[in-house]
Amino acid sequence: MSSPATAPPSPGTPASLKRIVAASLIGTTIEWYDFFLYGSAAALVFNKLFFPDSDPLVGTLLSFLTYAVGFAARPLGALVFGHYGDRLGRKKLLVLSLLLMGGATFAIGLLPTHATVGSAAPVLLTVLRLVQGFALGGEWGGAVLLVSEHGDARRRGFWASWPQTGAPAGQLLATGVLSLLTAVLSDAAFASWGWRIPFLLSGVLVVVGLWIRLSVDESPVFRQALAQAEARKAVRSAEAEAEQLPLVSVLRHHWRDVLVAMGARMAENISYYVITAFILVYATTSAGVSKQTALNAVLIASAVHFAVIPAWGALSDRVGRRPVYLLGAVGIGLWMFPFFSLVDTGTFGSLVLAVTVGLVLHGAMYAPQAAFFSEMFATRMRYSGASIGAQFASVAAGAPAPLIATALLAEYDSSTPIALYVIAAALLTVVAVGAAKETRHRDLTDGDLTDGGPADGKLTDGDPGAGAAHPQTPATDARAV
Repeated sequence: MSSPATAPPSPGTPASLKRIVAASLIGTTIEWYDFFLYGSAAALVFNKLFFPDSDPLVGTLLSFLTYAVGFAARPLGALVFGHYGDRLGRKKLLVLSLLLMGGATFAIGLLPTHATVGSAAPVLLTVLRLVQGFALGGEWGGAVLLVSEHGDARRRGFWASWPQTGAPAGQLLATGVLSLLTAVLSDAAFASWGWRIPFLLSGVLVVVGLWIRLSVDESPVFRQALAQAEARKAVRSAEAEAEQLPLVSVLRHHWRDVLVAMGARMAENISYYVITAFILVYATTSAGVSKQTALNAVLIASAVHFAVIPAWGALSDRVGRRPVYLLGAVGIGLWMFPFFSLVDTGTFGSLVLAVTVGLVLHGAMYAPQAAFFSEMFATRMRYSGASIGAQFASVAAGAPAPLIATALLAEYDSSTPIALYVIAAALLTVVAVGAAKETRHRDLTDGDLTDGGPADGKLTDGDPGAGAAHPQTPATDARAV
């Protein structure tokens, strides 16, 4: 008989699960809106507003450098939010991340420019970008875990992919607002005050996001694991101490999974920022496309990206996380040369086709990522493990991607080195995902009874590989505890 403390959590009702999904999706959409808004503004106006004494391309490089600073803060956010999210719960930390991100974005809309305060302007911009990165580093892991730990295990890939649609939704919202403003305002008006509107709009969005996010319940899987940990503290002091340090447990028991997650993110992260952020620079400088045309192409492609992510997530429930992820990685590598060839034509249709196909292939990696990373780690270290793997990779991948691509363009005046850069990332991802174990049948409560041992555990009933690919012996359990 199971005691109340150890009884397995029952899956949420369809209504409650949809509410959880909606809260995670809206929250991640707002946070990605804030984050991507900065990237688009960096490509379009920040070089003139905050680095006006530089050559235009150099100013763009400096603008993207402040953009990359936000990624540098994401691992710190992953460590802090992951640690406390594994101790206190997912919901509390998600509320805090939304407040930090929204506050920083709103403050950017109030910043004085270089013309007003001189060199203090880019310094203040960089500080606020650091706060954005810190908040986003903690947001992703909590949002996908809240859904993964509530949802139906058989459709986890589908449900967990919905918070992932927050990225294209945020991109869609940010690009849409900027596209509307550039269409109705003159260049002078947009550079003078129009660029501030999307940042100030974040304040309204955060209020909406908080109202929805505060209404959801904590993850039942986390509540169960926390109850088990509390029950053991009285008699197992050494284990109680280990429970306070999820990061130590992750690095001790899951370092291979962290490396797999980091490798898996390389092609996904690099390709995304080349396709959505750098393309605004390349299309307007090398292909002779207007800002409005480039923004509209990203806008249309982001809408398609939003639609295909749940479909890729559902497919990963049927065929596995690894096959879908590998399809996206191989596809994005093969698409890079056609991508730039289409952009170079300078026509709107070709630009839309190039970006749309690129984002559809990106979605094949991004959609199963939430469930894939969640299934790698035990509950009491899942927030830390998933966040560390995802956000540490962003420093080497997404952070420098627009910067490296812009530098390669400045040095070689050709798209070939940029395409090779993305292809190299795709090869690295193929190796990482190819070395990983399939996780689609894994029970998210498995591994918790071993208190920080390997999360291989037992797979759910019906997995044809259960007991073969993931052996679990009494001796292994004894060593883990």
